[in-house]
Amino acid sequence: MSFTLPDLPYKYDALAPYMSRETLEYHHDKHHLAYVNTANNLIKGSEWEGKSLEDVVKGAFGKNAGLFNNAGQHYNPLAFLAVDEAQWRRRQASRQLRKKDRCRSRLRCKMKEDFVQAGVTQFGSGWAWLAVKDGKIVVTKTPNGENPLVHSGKPILGCDVWEHSYYIDYRNRRPDYLKAFVDHLVNWEYVAKMYDAAMK
Repeated sequence: MSFTLPDLPYKYDALAPYMSRETLEYHHDKHHLAYVNTANNLIKGSEWEGKSLEDVVKGAFGKNAGLFNNAGQHYNPLAFLAVDEAQWRRRQASRQLRKKDRCRSRLRCKMKEDFVQAGVTQFGSGWAWLAVKDGKIVVTKTPNGENPLVHSGKPILGCDVWEHSYYIDYRNRRPDYLKAFVDHLVNWEYVAKMYDAAMK
């Protein structure tokens, strides 16, 4: 079983102005594709050849850094910006209503704040996450290609804080990128589905 780069589920310019076409082209067509190709080369002849992506990520952690990081960087974007253009446009139209609804719960707003802070304080490259662990939603951060799978968690939302994900649009303003991500780009319906699946 070889890994393949999935098509973006939306147009390259669908997330503007919060994420540009240029950023998505670099992120998806260059970086993500490179991780897929490298992982496919590294897995040949290894004990993980033919295994699922999740099994490779969990199995290679701490044993094969090259394979783990590249497989992880293929797995992680699958929890990043899962949204279609039509849904994006519908959500844009009711953004203020949704924001008010989300912030009715102090807990939910605090979770968003903690998520942004996790991404801001991740030193160097890595990810901010919402994950389900021991039946609860937790906010966490990981370096490089690491993710909650290798810490007994199930990721339900990830935000890439490698510089290639935001530097074209935000330069060194990582906090602004993360705030735009949670306020304008996250498909919360998809996150809810991921949560339901993680709780089964």
